[in-house]
Amino acid sequence: MPLPARPTKTDLIWVLVTSSKIGSRISGLQSRLKQSALGALCFFCCLPVHSTEYQSREGFLQTVFGDQVPAPQTVWLRGSVRENVETILGHRYPALRIRYWAKRPGAETLRSAWILDEIGKELPITVGLVIDDEVIESVQVLAFRESRGGEVRYPAFTRQFSGLSLLENQQLSGTIDGISGATLSVSALKRLGRLALYLHQQISPRE
Repeated sequence: MPLPARPTKTDLIWVLVTSSKIGSRISGLQSRLKQSALGALCFFCCLPVHSTEYQSREGFLQTVFGDQVPAPQTVWLRGSVRENVETILGHRYPALRIRYWAKRPGAETLRSAWILDEIGKELPITVGLVIDDEVIESVQVLAFRESRGGEVRYPAFTRQFSGLSLLENQQLSGTIDGISGATLSVSALKRLGRLALYLHQQISPRE
């Protein structure tokens, strides 16, 4: 059986050139794949977040106060107020102050409006709350940004808050029925209800 021929210099050069071409093609393919993946990532990152605004802040305030919306005022989150707000929310509030709008419909009563944000699952829910004489008058979802849990905006759910007050342990005075598939959104609104009632108590002595 004859032995295989020893490769010549020409054969070796051909192998090296061919390998170089294959390596270049593989490198080019990898580069194109990286560019495609980066392009796809940029595309998905630039997609708009699912968000629905049901009512503007201005529209909510006009609904509460009519054409004579009071000037905004501020509650500063300091000392025990900050600590109690963190206890109610379960986390630190992302600002040092919270704005509110208030009027006195009577000599000894105070009606205040609050526009607050709280995370549902991943994104903030914007809620307008009206407190009248330390009792929740109404709750309205102004903007919802999650893909699930938007049922909390319906009056069938939000009307459960009407008439509730804040107990000494900073819990609501009544129960709020949950919604299947919207547990985190329900919890967020309950926290905001407690927060608005607590903040209303802080401004009542000063008004």
